[in-house]
Amino acid sequence: METIDAKKNRIREGTKVKPGKMDFPIFIVVLALCAIGLVMVFSASYYSAADKMQDGLYFVRKQGLYLLVSLPIMLLFTRVDYHVMERFRLPILLVSIVLLVAVLLIGEEANGATRWLVLKGLSVQPSEVAKFGLIIYMSAFMSKKQHLMKSFLKGVVPMLCVMVVICGLVMLQPNMSMAVIIGMMGIIMLFAGGADYKHVALLILCGIGAFVLLAIIAPYRMARLASFTDPWQDPKGDGHQLIQSLYALGSGGIFGRGLNNSRQKLLYLTYGESDFVYAIVGEELGFIGAGIILLLYAFVVYRGMRVALRCKDRFGSMLAAGITNVFALQVLVNVGVVTGVMPTTGQALPFISAGGSSLLIFLSAMGVLLNISRHVNDM
Repeated sequence: METIDAKKNRIREGTKVKPGKMDFPIFIVVLALCAIGLVMVFSASYYSAADKMQDGLYFVRKQGLYLLVSLPIMLLFTRVDYHVMERFRLPILLVSIVLLVAVLLIGEEANGATRWLVLKGLSVQPSEVAKFGLIIYMSAFMSKKQHLMKSFLKGVVPMLCVMVVICGLVMLQPNMSMAVIIGMMGIIMLFAGGADYKHVALLILCGIGAFVLLAIIAPYRMARLASFTDPWQDPKGDGHQLIQSLYALGSGGIFGRGLNNSRQKLLYLTYGESDFVYAIVGEELGFIGAGIILLLYAFVVYRGMRVALRCKDRFGSMLAAGITNVFALQVLVNVGVVTGVMPTTGQALPFISAGGSSLLIFLSAMGVLLNISRHVNDM
């Protein structure tokens, strides 16, 4: 016999409730980060863009155009019911995989890696799409089959197979740092989805083992690890970026040199407008400015997890948790690399680094998170 509480829950779940207001604090902070990003991209890139491309506004103009396109898409996602993604979870995953295969076949090569699909001047990084495609698929699976998640064979293995396919295709680009982020995100989602602690611990150990093995078999990865532990061993080679980044952060002091007064952006620090923009932030805005930006990121993560914990249905809760976790991981990896806590690698700082693909995908994801927040009480 069905209990009274179960009957109430069934009736409540079957009743369509009109969505409320979205989480405006997240919306405002995301807009603030985008505005800071435009300013910092301009400041960090003007000299190098003028020197290399004879157009000092090249990067900021491109970033601004992507922002103009991405903001309406984010607003659209705040209005489209996120449950639509649950119904289209498999097509979304398949599109992600097709894009990852396509980039290996027809992608544009840069710095020894093939990570970009370029069409009529517009570029997209399929691994960014695949990250969120995997989140949607895992959220849908674990919400419908929650009762299987304690089983390794029926719950964990199906998710693990999808994760391995995505990470494997990303590794072929090669893009180990993105594969690591996707793997970490997947393990966190399995934990949040109810997987057994022992299974999660086993996956963590296997992941560490795989990381060590992949680093050993690729000499350039070992060189990066060596330069990470002591960048001054090779100051003009693998250690150059980290050394210049540390110079930038150290010279910024408490209050910074002032906006547009960075010295490291004068062709000393490469990728100062993208992967290492946080170093320029620290140099120009100082410890206080860099700290405020971290607090803004922390606020988005806090509100995102709040949405996940208070969402009315499991799919929305898992989806919000996945979006928030991959956002937090991306920030941690970028800041960790810039400050020398992690090995040097190329990952964008959400909303601040120059890069249209990252900006578009993360703003779209924030739109989905804001949509989920409309289905949460007492925001």
